[in-house]
Amino acid sequence: MEFKSPAYNVISVPVEKIVINTYNPNKVAPPEMKLLYESIREDGYTMPIVCYYKKEEDTYVIVDGFHRYRVMLEHPDIYERENGRLPVSVIDKPLDHRMASTVRHNRARGTHNVELMSSIVKELHELGRSDAWIARHLGMDQDEILRLKQITGLAALFRDVKFGKAWHPSEEDEGDQN
Repeated sequence: MEFKSPAYNVISVPVEKIVINTYNPNKVAPPEMKLLYESIREDGYTMPIVCYYKKEEDTYVIVDGFHRYRVMLEHPDIYERENGRLPVSVIDKPLDHRMASTVRHNRARGTHNVELMSSIVKELHELGRSDAWIARHLGMDQDEILRLKQITGLAALFRDVKFGKAWHPSEEDEGDQN
């Protein structure tokens, strides 16, 4: 079967059917949000929102494009001009792969909130993903994963980590206890 990029099947979705995900660590500062609004006001939506379709709820969960979605919700002029609809590109992936997609999209453009990134690493770990999987799919190195795990403070995240042997004092050190 030949792969076909989701961007070739963009659909128009009422904004009311779109919901946010619970794991997006990306934050946009007010000046950049203003710039995004200006861009959408001047150029229109040039990139679709990336979503996962939840058939049982008939909703579209945002994978990428939260801030473009926010612009429509916060600016009546955009909502009216677009008739309350957003261009959506749908991907069909399990949660762990959607989380990785969100991070990849964000990392390609900006910075992340450290606490939320730590939560993503924690959740992926709880979903059974190894550090190697997280590194490969989120574009992180092992040291970054370790730092994010340390922030969460959960011992369970370290259960598979191999630590070096503890230091044992030599006989010479034992006599130096003045």
